[in-house]
Amino acid sequence: MPPRRGRPVRTGRCRCAARTPAPTAGANARRRCPVPGRADAPHHLIVWNRAVSSTVKPEPSTAPPVEGRTGLLARWRPRAAAATVWYLRLLALLNLVTVLAVPFRDQVQDHNEGEYFTPYLMTAGLSSVVLSVFLAVAMRRRKRAAWIFNVALGGVTFLVYVLLMALPEDGYDYVGHPFNWFSITLTGLFLLSLLVSRKEFTSKGDRSNPKTAAATFVAGLLVGAGIGSFLVWLNNSLTGAQFWDLFRYSLGRMVTVAPSQHLDSVISVSTWVNAVINAMSAVLFLLVIYVAFRSPRDKELLTPEDEARLRALLERQGERDSLGYFALRRDKAVVFSPSGKAAVTYRVVGGVSLASGDPIGDPEAWPGAIDAWLTEAREHAWAPAVMGASEEAGVIYARHGLDALELGDEAIVELDEFSLDGRAMRVVRQAYNRVKRAGYTVRIRRHDDVPECEMAELVERADHWRDGATERGFSMALGRLGDPGDGRCVMLECHDGDGELKALLSFVPWGEKGLSLDLMRRARDTENGLMEFMVIELLQRAEEVELERVSLNFAMFRSVFERGSKLGAGPVLRLWRSVLGFFSRWWQIESLYRANAKYRPIWEPRYLLFEKSSEIPRIGIASARAEGFITAPSLPALFRRRHARSAVAGPRVPVAESSGKG
Repeated sequence: MPPRRGRPVRTGRCRCAARTPAPTAGANARRRCPVPGRADAPHHLIVWNRAVSSTVKPEPSTAPPVEGRTGLLARWRPRAAAATVWYLRLLALLNLVTVLAVPFRDQVQDHNEGEYFTPYLMTAGLSSVVLSVFLAVAMRRRKRAAWIFNVALGGVTFLVYVLLMALPEDGYDYVGHPFNWFSITLTGLFLLSLLVSRKEFTSKGDRSNPKTAAATFVAGLLVGAGIGSFLVWLNNSLTGAQFWDLFRYSLGRMVTVAPSQHLDSVISVSTWVNAVINAMSAVLFLLVIYVAFRSPRDKELLTPEDEARLRALLERQGERDSLGYFALRRDKAVVFSPSGKAAVTYRVVGGVSLASGDPIGDPEAWPGAIDAWLTEAREHAWAPAVMGASEEAGVIYARHGLDALELGDEAIVELDEFSLDGRAMRVVRQAYNRVKRAGYTVRIRRHDDVPECEMAELVERADHWRDGATERGFSMALGRLGDPGDGRCVMLECHDGDGELKALLSFVPWGEKGLSLDLMRRARDTENGLMEFMVIELLQRAEEVELERVSLNFAMFRSVFERGSKLGAGPVLRLWRSVLGFFSRWWQIESLYRANAKYRPIWEPRYLLFEKSSEIPRIGIASARAEGFITAPSLPALFRRRHARSAVAGPRVPVAESSGKG
């Protein structure tokens, strides 16, 4: 049996259980494990750093060195960039206060229209609030487009202020007001901070953003003015207005320009009509700002060459992670380490670069692949996140600046430890015997051994039994069934006493002698306990597929359900368990834990990794979208009956998308 994937040890003890005294040459000293390694397990290198052991020395980081960090200007760049972000946040707050407080709002407007002028973006308007918030978020993500926008607009504002101070208009004394000097100084400092921090803003935007934003603005104006014209025509209490007058009135309200005296003489509408037009203007403004600064979408999905390289890595290191085979989903992208010995697969969802499972390949090359993935994410202003990482990978990710949050546990059944005997297995044993007496039988085959005509029928049945049109699964689902490249996958077919197919289970390879659950489908009129019957049949007939271990479903928040039901559980833990139990009515959180616990498995913790705590809600939404719990609305989806199926490489017939674990 190949060694199980290594897990970091936090007690100063090597993975081969040899107690090694801590070295005295420093906290980061390294020492070889004194116990000779087995043929399948090399010597372990103990790294006495934060009380966490590691495997071999990691591959050097590939991140480009930052130039000039020893210089004064280089040291001030991050501080200057942070100052611009906080300035925009403060301006958003001040604008909001002035909007809500009428005296302040009137005073700011009088300043801007008289002999005073206020600092950059201080206008006491909701548009300024929204613009400041969007710019602050974009600048915090170090987007180059936001920096260019602020430099251009801030530079024009500063230049206008300088010209007004140098060349005052008749009747206005700009130089004599101290507040003007404060405004020009603050605007100049903001512009100076932008110029000093120029090299900090390296995140690229989509090249199509300016064109798309301009097209959105023009189209939105035309649509909004058209709708406004119709509303004005319905509610106009005066006569004599032509269509062009109605359109000009609505267009003027969309851009907050007061209509001319001629329009006042032919158009008079209720206040709510103007409010609706102004609301459409605000929505258009938000949409244009979003389109202008959105992160690019990753269009580079898994190519046949990438898939071939990943399969080669899985052949050598596939036994390390039970989720490794799911990296072959073709809706993912991949980035390799410089040596090509490791890779990170991910998908960009809602501006989040969402990786899943552990990196593929040699752990020695994991740091290089992680560095390349993080560099790409930061280059495009994507929020990096990892779903379902093991503890070993979590430690490596943590060294690259990511934090961890435990998601739940994966249920793993070891064949040499599984048995139906004993009182603890009485319920499972009774369910198994009941289904077996009902005449059900299970057929176990590799996908390669299933004829094409039979596979086509299985795919059709799996599609028919799918619960709903939305396909679920990302981190623990392959997303296809019947592909010729997945010949080593294992299919379980359950037939009733009359020989009719009633249920399907499909497992993907986990190394040479392991399987990981991918797909579960059954007819609605089947016996209770049918899935348990099929799993036990697989465990009892493991020699047919040379099986030694099986990874079953993933149980989210398993520790909450387990500890929350025990004597002495605190009120917070019991409350958290009650909340999860409530949501289990729709998402099967507790039922999955109960179903897995029947087999008395080994629980392997899985983690969510993220860079900033403030991005957890955003990452949660992206994860829910990737897993299929949330479907983002789109116009093409309204006219499609169902999603397109995954492409099939080769002559083999239909491919069904599959629901994964959890």
